[in-house]
Amino acid sequence: MAIVLFTDFGTADLYVGQVKAVLAALAPGEPVVDLLNDACDYDIESAAHLLAALAPQFPAGSVFLAVVDPGVGTLRDAIVIEADGRRYVGPDNGLLSVVFQRATTRRCQSITWKPSQLSSSFHGRDLFAPVAARLAAGILLPEWLAPKAQPEVLLDPAPLARVIYVDHFGNCITGVSARDVDRAAHVIVGGRPLSFARVFGDAPPGEPFWYVNSCGVIELALVRGSAAKALGIGVGAAVTLS
Repeated sequence: MAIVLFTDFGTADLYVGQVKAVLAALAPGEPVVDLLNDACDYDIESAAHLLAALAPQFPAGSVFLAVVDPGVGTLRDAIVIEADGRRYVGPDNGLLSVVFQRATTRRCQSITWKPSQLSSSFHGRDLFAPVAARLAAGILLPEWLAPKAQPEVLLDPAPLARVIYVDHFGNCITGVSARDVDRAAHVIVGGRPLSFARVFGDAPPGEPFWYVNSCGVIELALVRGSAAKALGIGVGAAVTLS
């Protein structure tokens, strides 16, 4: 099954390549999918909700290597969770807690194994990548993990009423599920009410709008332009419904 990378390491730096070197060495036959390596730096809560929105697109058995870890090197724990048939490896800092709490079937385990060489600043390469690789390859030793009731850091799993990601088009993904939102509602951001459009072709040019994106959450957009620039917002901007 695929190993899925979800990190804030960036695509222009050397970190993702180093992680992939470990994965290639320990799980050479397993495909590696770069889901996202540009999660908002250090923003654990936004990343946790974005991961929860994206993960259901992957089949059961997928192994997520998820690292947004500003507390690397501290006493925070390292965990593996299973949630609805998918496995996630990462820090116990809240990043995996939204996926965990929303899951119908779930399990949490602490990573007890420690490598012979563990950098204090790069657990993504030295600790999480070896565990994820061995999980995907089916060769992880049981004694590497210990039962844990649940993650120690549990973020609120309710929809997050703010912008959690801005893509290169300037579209603003929110943490609000659109499942029960009336299409006649306005989404208010920065004091400005935005109307719904089903697709970009239905939206008036020059007017930011909201729509239901492919992950089922509310997204703010602008036809042939950047909603983020037009609205003067970024990750963390609050959104409300009227």
